[in-house]
Amino acid sequence: MKKFIDRFYKNQSLVSKIFLFILTLIVVVYLFPKGGKFKYDVQKGKPWQYENLYAPFNFILKKSALELEKEREAVIKQAIPYFDFDSEVVERVLQDFNRNFDFKFNDSLGSASLAKTYGEVLIKNIYNKGVLENDEIIIKDKQVYLKKGNEVLEQPVFMSSFLNVSQIPEYISNSIARTSYFQLEGFYKGLIPDIIKPNVFLNKFLTNTVMETHLSTIALNRGIIEKGTLIISKGEVVEGSKFQTLNSLKAVFASQVWSESNYYWIVLGYSMLVALALLMLYLFLRKYRPEIYNDTTKITFICFNIVLMVLLTTLIVKYNANYLYIVPICVSPLILKAFFDPRLGLFVHVLTVLILGFIVPNSFEYMFLQIIAGIVTILTVSELYKRANLFISVSQITLVYIVGFFAFYIIHEGNISGIDWETFVYFIICGLLTLFSHPLIYFYEKLFGLVSDVSLLELSDTNSKLLKELSDKAPGTFHHSLNVANLAESAANEINANAMLVRVGALYHDIGKMNNPLYFVENQATSVNPHNELAPKESAKIIIDHVIEGIEIAKKNKLPDRVIDFIRTHHGTSLVYYFYKKQLDGGEAVNEIDFKYQGPKPFSKETAILMMADSVEAASKSLKEPNYTLIDSFVENIINKQMEQGQFLNSNITFKEIELIKKVLKKKLTNIYHIRIEYPE
Repeated sequence: MKKFIDRFYKNQSLVSKIFLFILTLIVVVYLFPKGGKFKYDVQKGKPWQYENLYAPFNFILKKSALELEKEREAVIKQAIPYFDFDSEVVERVLQDFNRNFDFKFNDSLGSASLAKTYGEVLIKNIYNKGVLENDEIIIKDKQVYLKKGNEVLEQPVFMSSFLNVSQIPEYISNSIARTSYFQLEGFYKGLIPDIIKPNVFLNKFLTNTVMETHLSTIALNRGIIEKGTLIISKGEVVEGSKFQTLNSLKAVFASQVWSESNYYWIVLGYSMLVALALLMLYLFLRKYRPEIYNDTTKITFICFNIVLMVLLTTLIVKYNANYLYIVPICVSPLILKAFFDPRLGLFVHVLTVLILGFIVPNSFEYMFLQIIAGIVTILTVSELYKRANLFISVSQITLVYIVGFFAFYIIHEGNISGIDWETFVYFIICGLLTLFSHPLIYFYEKLFGLVSDVSLLELSDTNSKLLKELSDKAPGTFHHSLNVANLAESAANEINANAMLVRVGALYHDIGKMNNPLYFVENQATSVNPHNELAPKESAKIIIDHVIEGIEIAKKNKLPDRVIDFIRTHHGTSLVYYFYKKQLDGGEAVNEIDFKYQGPKPFSKETAILMMADSVEAASKSLKEPNYTLIDSFVENIINKQMEQGQFLNSNITFKEIELIKKVLKKKLTNIYHIRIEYPE
């Protein structure tokens, strides 16, 4: 049992990777749709490249969405609406008429009694026809059902038989023109229209209920295709009825829920395919990105991004596949590029899109658009910390989506008359959602402890609280850190290392000197050296402790681990040689461990660059009369000595890269000290 536990701890990293692999595989396969997968790719307007296809079983031939929409429009157009007829309105209007009549009627116009009686008859005739609301448009040939009380008239009536409130004056004029009351036309037109109230109202509930009943009777199918029927021959163009039949067969496959008999086989097939994709990711990381492969947190972060995109796409497809292109898939390569590098971002993006091909409809079209968009993301998004760059890149990604979709539609339909412009709106929404990568990067930094270029840019600000404190307490160290940052950044650019990370690491690598600034020569403004009063061993301890104290200060100020790594490694396991030699010359017993930094040694190109730049810059202050030859030999001696001590064995840096770094450091130091040729007197 003990041997097993020991073996487990020795291979803990490998066990973690295997567990993460299996967990990601299970989650992705679980999210896959629980239905069959049509093995043919149906592309409208393209020749059928497969063998002759016969119906594998009896299936229903579904109507196309366009056919169903036309039938719905026909039903809605032919539907007869229902109106309520209120018989009580006329009594209230007659009462209003009688009250207003006595007040407004002038006896000079004739007999009041006869005029009132005729006015009542006129109102009753109006209400016998029926008065619609003002917002109801009368359609001449439109028929409607009339509901009086609880009964609906058996025969529909024409809508033109009703009056609109605005038509009342004209009706009065036509009615009174054939009577002896034509002299009272102005009086009636001034009084009656003002008191007329509608008595015929659209019954929306009853109308909609009956219409829904009619719509529900629309058949979704056009017939049945029997087993063995030839659906399409090889070489035939997929269009018209052939295209609809293939889509019907594809829908049947997609709707077939995994049955008990084939469940485990389908799960096995999906698992094998997803496992292949994840295996390719692991192999890529192991061969080309060993530093990421050996970091379980980073692999977890990559797998999390894959699962997140599969989850979002699955939810959208289940809700409504029309919204598929709203999912901002390009956020994944954009974020991976921000934390790692473009090549890894594109590789993971392609694998993710291949996995999504099992979920989405029209998988070929989808994968083509997403892979092209991912390539554009990698090629265009540079210096993510600059907001303008992100906006420009997102605009280009959106444009690629629109152009690609437009091209596919032309190929499929041969025209643009029926194009769904709403899809272009989805692409724009997708682009806007891609802008949320900035807050998402911040979230990932806190969740996984990673560092992006955006955070590095913020940390490189010399006006930050910690660097301002370093400048105030240890101005010489601050100036030294700036010089080292410039040297290290130039060297990193020369060998294509992470220049921004190196610069930030250089700015913070000596923050531990703030606790005892006067014990470091660059901060000694006077000739007084406190080390003169200390034993060499005590002096060495103070010098060595600035690394440990720097780590504590960095953690207290919540600096990222990748930056703290520079503090840990910038002296590696080297000796504090000055005090070691002083102790040795004093004739006292010397324990080398007391004068050696605790390490670790640099374990990346970036930390190795900082060690070289820091040592060269610090030692360059001792040069009294620097010249080309002196600087050349000076840089060579320091870096060669570090190589002899094995300080770069863990940093994955080549001899060629070290030579390039030497060349840059020599050039920069020459510029710093302004070496000039000597002119003859």
